Amino acid sequence: MKKSLKKALSMFSVGFAITAAISGTVAQVANAQTVEFPQVIENEGEPIEGGTLKFAFVSDTPWAGLLNNMLWTNASDAAVVDFINPGLYGFDENYTIDNSGFADVEFNQEEKTVKITIPEGHVWHDGEPITIDDAIFPYYVIGHPDYTGIRYGDYFTNVIGMEEYRNGDAEEIEGLERVDDYTMIIHYKEFSNSMLQAGGAVCNYIEPKHILEDIPVAELEDSDAVRQNPVGFGPFKVKSITPGEAVVYEAFDEYYRGRPAIDEILLERVSPTNVVAELKAGNYDIASLPANQWEQYQDPTNFQIAGSVDNWYSYTGFQMGTWNAEKSEVEYDDSRIVSNKAIRQAMAYAIDNVAVSERFFYGLRQPANSHIPPFFKDYHNFDQEGYSYNPEKAKEILAEAGFEDKDGDGFVEDLDGNPFTLKYAFMSGGEIAEPLSQYHLQCWADVGIHVELVDGQLLDMNNFYDRLEADDPDIDVFAASWITGGDPNPTQFYGPNAGFNMYRWRTEEHDQLLAAINSPDAFDPDVRQKAFYDWQAYMIEEIPCFPTFYSYSLTAVNNRVSNWDTTVGNDLEWSEIKLLADSPVAE
Repeated sequence: MKKSLKKALSMFSVGFAITAAISGTVAQVANAQTVEFPQVIENEGEPIEGGTLKFAFVSDTPWAGLLNNMLWTNASDAAVVDFINPGLYGFDENYTIDNSGFADVEFNQEEKTVKITIPEGHVWHDGEPITIDDAIFPYYVIGHPDYTGIRYGDYFTNVIGMEEYRNGDAEEIEGLERVDDYTMIIHYKEFSNSMLQAGGAVCNYIEPKHILEDIPVAELEDSDAVRQNPVGFGPFKVKSITPGEAVVYEAFDEYYRGRPAIDEILLERVSPTNVVAELKAGNYDIASLPANQWEQYQDPTNFQIAGSVDNWYSYTGFQMGTWNAEKSEVEYDDSRIVSNKAIRQAMAYAIDNVAVSERFFYGLRQPANSHIPPFFKDYHNFDQEGYSYNPEKAKEILAEAGFEDKDGDGFVEDLDGNPFTLKYAFMSGGEIAEPLSQYHLQCWADVGIHVELVDGQLLDMNNFYDRLEADDPDIDVFAASWITGGDPNPTQFYGPNAGFNMYRWRTEEHDQLLAAINSPDAFDPDVRQKAFYDWQAYMIEEIPCFPTFYSYSLTAVNNRVSNWDTTVGNDLEWSEIKLLADSPVAE
């Protein structure tokens, strides 16, 4: 299965926990039983010609509809896009960039350059030829002062001339050298080890310039070319879209790896509460499986379960400032209640994540001890101590910092003696969202911190992210998750110039720790590991957010699908994936 499909699957996943091998068979202990899941599924039978693969998009919330790699802000939109635009380059089982994708990538550490070469003779879905201008174009969109997305950050400002272009001091980006119609050389100011990782410092975007260049950058988000008629070069092209609910894809005859064996993919949104029943009824071929419904699907007869380690973790974050769009940097506000480290630490100690895993996820999620998931086994510090359940320590931390309950109402006042209430943003979705959010509120109340839901209710996904990105002052605390992509480098999520830094938090020491990770010296594996360990220790102490769970993804594969591979970096092609019956097999 080509690498972009694996990425799509990971983004659809709800997620499970794992302490297991990175390859081969995934094992999980749950309810005192060992359950093993293969990463490769194979079914025997005579394939039909073409057919429609039915793919369940498992979510309570419609996707936002930003169907472009430069603009999407959540994994749902990314997964929809990935079938039509897999990006420039491929990667191996370690998410290290290789030449298995569309482009060949050549690194030159001494000269601080990356050479991108794309093959000749290939076309976009509308038949227009693909040239290197389509790989250069995204830099001019993301670097444009009217760009409305959140990609502009350290990885782009590292390109020579990008900041001058952004500030209007140059009409062209000096560091983008166009060699010919199929070759470019990118010149960087610094050359960190993240250059080598997929999803790291080298931009993976390629977009149809001939379509998008005529749309003002400020209007791209609302354009039909992004929301209704996205054009890519991937294995499937869009046939029709029901916004937020369904997409019909059709096979692209001129796909550069060969036409898919399947004629169409029907992707439909399915509620997490209904997906298992839908799978058993034979209504879908592929779907991610929710952890909280384990007992309903642990012994399937009409589908198999593939398991793959996730580069995912959930967390509880604190909003401590604002985003300065003009300077593209966070502005930390030390006057906010949650900017006091004692509050953050106390709230972390107040939650019993072991009990949450057992109660809500059947023990299929693993409490997290670090902001680097164990997926990155060379960089995750397995020995680091995280925040275990300790409400007495939480109370002690608050008292030592001067947070006391002076009026006897059971809740501490701020350092000036004034009562306060923190507002908690929690997304709706599935049966456990409401009880889990209420459990968190009660845990915090038990240690004396008064917390209420934003607007007194759960927020749908789009509203949640819109308000979070806009630095809504009504949000103090929020629950979310990260899919880290192929690069463990935390700069993309926590850097001072990262739009994804939703905490709006920065310190001088933290900047220095990130600099050590990004230093050329960190090309040395031992130096790099130490830099990651140092960063993890600092983050656990300061906790702008505290990690809650690690996971792995479980994917249901109907018995009529010939083969499926969830291994990172696998090379299974869409031309090899076939259907063995006209409709999905029912239970």
